[in-house]
Amino acid sequence: MSVTSTTDLIAAASDRLTPSERRIAEAVIEDPTVLAFGTVSDLASRCGTSRPTVVRFAHKLGFEGYTDLQRHVRDDLAIRITSPSARIRAETASERDRASLETSLTRTLSELTPERLAALAAPIEKAETVWILSGETSRAGAHVLRSGLSMLRPGVVLVDDHAIGRTLGGADSSDTAVVFDFHRYRRTTQLAAAALTERGITIVAITDGPLSPLASLTDLWCQVHVPAVGPFDTSLPAVAVAELLVAQVARDRADEATDRIDATESLWTATGTFVE
Repeated sequence: MSVTSTTDLIAAASDRLTPSERRIAEAVIEDPTVLAFGTVSDLASRCGTSRPTVVRFAHKLGFEGYTDLQRHVRDDLAIRITSPSARIRAETASERDRASLETSLTRTLSELTPERLAALAAPIEKAETVWILSGETSRAGAHVLRSGLSMLRPGVVLVDDHAIGRTLGGADSSDTAVVFDFHRYRRTTQLAAAALTERGITIVAITDGPLSPLASLTDLWCQVHVPAVGPFDTSLPAVAVAELLVAQVARDRADEATDRIDATESLWTATGTFVE
């Protein structure tokens, strides 16, 4: 029997959560075991809130009470948790960076199931135009998606932050917007995504969790884990998701993709694009 993930439930309720309830959500996302194996008092104390607030949080996620939510989280963990063969114990900054990258990729890819990947790719395949929007931190993933998709299909546009209004003026409900953004969320990207939603345009969100403003706009979202590597947030998981989306679209539209790639290769050959 399938279990709706806890992060999906939080995403669906995120725009209705109070600040105290958001602290509970953040704690559960960071470490679901605090809810799965702790009492109401344990969770309330950890989050600096009250027992009634924890119970109201459970109600907003669709449960009759804390016990029902706890049972759901335990079932969710039983499906998702696998025992690692070894735990990396970082001793230097370099080792911590490597461990963070490995963990973020593993978590991102484990949550991007084949079913979710196919669901994210479907509106991209059917759209008249695919608009790609991005914040600064997530720009690498957006560039990879634009580069790959434009080899497979026409009508792929990477929107410059300073030209959002002019560029998106002709977008309509036959289109899809793929939006990349992570904390700290870019104001123009968030406002543009909300405006496109109001116009009936399907949003596919690549973001950092169910509490992201983007997750409240669409059911079609992918959680990307973005730790700091050195002084900056890593772009690697977002790039990996973009590449998997491109590969899915290529498989699903194999005939059109093959014809388009062959035509491009022929033009490159005719113009001597590459050094022999």
